[in-house]
Amino acid sequence: MSGETGDTSDRSLAHWSEVGREEMDAFYKVATLDYRELALANDWDTLLAARKTPNPSGSPLRILDVACGSGKFPAALSEHTALGSRERGALVLDLLDPSAFSLGEARASLLPPFTADQDFECTLQDLPVTATDYDVVWAVHALYALPLEELRDGAQAFLRAIGPQGFGFVAHATRSAHYLAFYEAYLNQFKPSGTPYVSAEDVASAFRDVGATVEVKPLSYQQVIEDDAVLEGFLQRCVFDSQLSLEAMREDRVLGAYLAERRDQAGHSRFQQDVSMIFIRR
Repeated sequence: MSGETGDTSDRSLAHWSEVGREEMDAFYKVATLDYRELALANDWDTLLAARKTPNPSGSPLRILDVACGSGKFPAALSEHTALGSRERGALVLDLLDPSAFSLGEARASLLPPFTADQDFECTLQDLPVTATDYDVVWAVHALYALPLEELRDGAQAFLRAIGPQGFGFVAHATRSAHYLAFYEAYLNQFKPSGTPYVSAEDVASAFRDVGATVEVKPLSYQQVIEDDAVLEGFLQRCVFDSQLSLEAMREDRVLGAYLAERRDQAGHSRFQQDVSMIFIRR
């Protein structure tokens, strides 16, 4: 049995710490692909070139990065899009995350054209009502551990933060994606009373419920892992359980079958990620 305690949101928060860095680094050897795919899937230079909220000429765009994690999405935009050629300070990020560790990691990772301004060390649901009029609000692979019963409150806070002519962007795995399917299998075997991850379908529905205009675009790709040490760290981070070894996963009847089905003839593990890119307007 797993030695990790606490439910989904508690275990998620606990893993965003210096103690979990080795596991986090293994996870991002794979999951960095998530952000690269999102950077390449849209013309971000054009999306962010047209100012959405009236501001004085020449002032930077203001972006709220919800559950900023380690800052991998801005890093991917800097590396893989034309945004990287803009001057530092053209895009100003306010960072939101309940983890002080994450806020520090995200702030330290920023490259041109991004600079950081305010930090909000809180959940999305607790975002201050004064945090408003952003040109863009985004949450990128960020809302999985948000309790379903609090999702509507989170959607309201997110929508309130968007300026009158601004837009929101949420990238989130669907029910068929590896992130949700593997976590559901894990809960069934090791934590039957645990809280499942929120799905992209849940997120889109919550925004519609609070009156947002929602456009959903699909994105699909595979993550391929060759090394077992990387695979173990990646899967442990997927379920926020550093005590469950790869050997124990493979020995488990359900998780073992899941992993065996995704192992190709060369011994590489292939995980299908089906992601919804959700564009939100007031």
